[in-house]
Amino acid sequence: MATPSILQTSRQGSAVPFTRIEGPDAWTAADYPALEEAMLHLTSEHVAELDAAVESVLASGKRLQDVDPSDFSLPSLSGPLLEAGQQAQFGCGWALIRGVPVWRYNRQQQLAAYWILGLHWGRAVPQNAKGHLVGHIKDIGHDPRNPLNRLYATNAAQPWHNDGPADLVSLLCLSNAEEGGESGWSSSVSVHNEILARAPHLARVLAGPWFFDRKNEVPEGKKPFFEIPVFNYHRGYLSVNYSDNYYHLSQRHPEVPKLGPQHHEAMRMFNELASGPELSLRMVLQPGDVQLLSNHTCLHYRGEFRDSPAHTRHLLRLWLSPPGDRPLPECYADIMAGSTVPGKRGGIIIQGAAPNIPAEAE
Repeated sequence: MATPSILQTSRQGSAVPFTRIEGPDAWTAADYPALEEAMLHLTSEHVAELDAAVESVLASGKRLQDVDPSDFSLPSLSGPLLEAGQQAQFGCGWALIRGVPVWRYNRQQQLAAYWILGLHWGRAVPQNAKGHLVGHIKDIGHDPRNPLNRLYATNAAQPWHNDGPADLVSLLCLSNAEEGGESGWSSSVSVHNEILARAPHLARVLAGPWFFDRKNEVPEGKKPFFEIPVFNYHRGYLSVNYSDNYYHLSQRHPEVPKLGPQHHEAMRMFNELASGPELSLRMVLQPGDVQLLSNHTCLHYRGEFRDSPAHTRHLLRLWLSPPGDRPLPECYADIMAGSTVPGKRGGIIIQGAAPNIPAEAE
C-alpha cells in the first residue's frame, strides 16, 4: 500500500493537518502477523493476584463503582496492565490480554475482576441513558432493523466505527456464540493516510462538518444531533471519529444538511480501507480475552453471530477516560459529556440516570 513519496509526513504530538502521520499508531496488518505473540498472557501468579483482589473487593462490602486502587493489590500484574494502557493510548492504539479466568468466576466476580482491570486504564463513564458503567454486549432481542436500537443489543453485524464518548474502549469476553461474532479492528490513522494519498479532496471533506445522531439519548439542553468532523487536527494530534450509520440517521432531522455525493464517496472509501485485509486485524475473542482500543486512533467492528441454547455470546464493555490522554478540540465536548479535559470527559450523561453496574444485560 505504497503512497506517493511527495506526501509530507509528521507525527502525533506535532502532527500537521493533511500530512501523512507516521508512528506506531499508523500500523498495517503486516506489522502483526501473529496476534498471540502481541498479547499479554496472564501467568499463574497474575491470576492468583487477581483472585485475591476480587475476593478482597467483594468482601469489602463497597459498591463496585466506589472501589478504587487502594482497595486491592496486584504486585506483579499492575505494571503490565498499566503498560497495556499506555500502549493503547500512546503506542499502536490497542492491547490484548488473555487468561482472565471468567469460566470459574460467578457474575459478581467477573464484574469485579473487570472493574479492577479497568481502574488501571482510566475512569469508567456511562455508556447509555440508563447510566451503565459496565455494559453487556449481548443479543437481547432488539430489532437491528430499527435504526434507533443500539446494535450491541442485537446479533447483527456492527459496521466499522469507534465508540465516540470515551478515550478508550475495552471488551472482556465471557462466552462465545455458536457461530460468528468475529471482532476486527484497524488503524484509523492508516485509513487517514491512505485517503490522503489516494483522494486528498476526500480527506478535506472528512475534515469538514459531519452530523452525528444521538439515537434519542439526548442530554438536557442539547439537540438530538451534534456536529463533529471525522478527521480532527488539534494541538499536534490527529483524532478520528467515525460511524456512518449515525451520519445517515442524522438525516432525519430537518436542521441537518443533506449528505452530498462527496460525503457518500468518502464513506465508501473509508469503509473499504478500514475493512480491507491490508489495514485490519481480526479474531474471535475467547472467554477471558480482553481487548483495549483507543477511540481516537482505532476503528472496530463486530461480525454477525448466531447463538444457541448451549452457546450465547456475552461480553462486558468499559468506556474509559484516562487522566493523561491527548488534547481534543472543543467539538468533542458534545460527545464527551460537555468536557474536553482529560480524565473528566466521556460518557452519555442523562439527567436522573445514576451511574450503576448491572449484573445482566438490560
